[in-house]
Amino acid sequence: MNDDIDSDERHRRVMRRHKAVVDARIAQADVDTGVVLVITGPGKGKSSSGFGMVARTLGHGLKAGVVQFIKGAIPTGEESFFRRFPDEVVYHVCGEGFTWETQDRARDIDRARQGWELARGLLKRGDIALVLLDEINVVLAHGYLEEATVTADIAARWPMQHVVLTGRSAPPGLVAMANTVSDVKVVKHAFKQGIRAQRGLEY
Repeated sequence: MNDDIDSDERHRRVMRRHKAVVDARIAQADVDTGVVLVITGPGKGKSSSGFGMVARTLGHGLKAGVVQFIKGAIPTGEESFFRRFPDEVVYHVCGEGFTWETQDRARDIDRARQGWELARGLLKRGDIALVLLDEINVVLAHGYLEEATVTADIAARWPMQHVVLTGRSAPPGLVAMANTVSDVKVVKHAFKQGIRAQRGLEY
């Protein structure tokens, strides 16, 4: 019984110290500004994270914009869902499928540039709280868009606007300018077990 009491008291002391550290860090974080988030890496969940933030934005009564690069050949659940909210989400699909499927570099570049013109328009809108640039990291990695153009346009956006950029192989310049970067790793994936892409999970 005494051991349980001692253990509880030790836990309370540790948690008090931990709370003091966390509270101090929260007090120091007093800047409100738009944030650039890069979600990259080979693991699953990059786009899912981005669309989760779109949903969170809508939950606060704010507007979001989405430009999907690469994807587009197959209808996705996120597109079907967010198109239900045309007053809250501006949604553009600019890809025609993965690069190994299209096999047309010139056409892929043209589609990427068209997509960036749409993205540039969203970045200038003060009523759009969050812009999701889905799979743009892949576009940049393939050289379909100039990294300097993308980073400059993001830097010149409306100051309170958040920008989320997803896709594997994010270029160094984009990582350097971002406020938050997540590198999603692979531990296991169902595809390697012969399980095909599942509706609601992968698309």
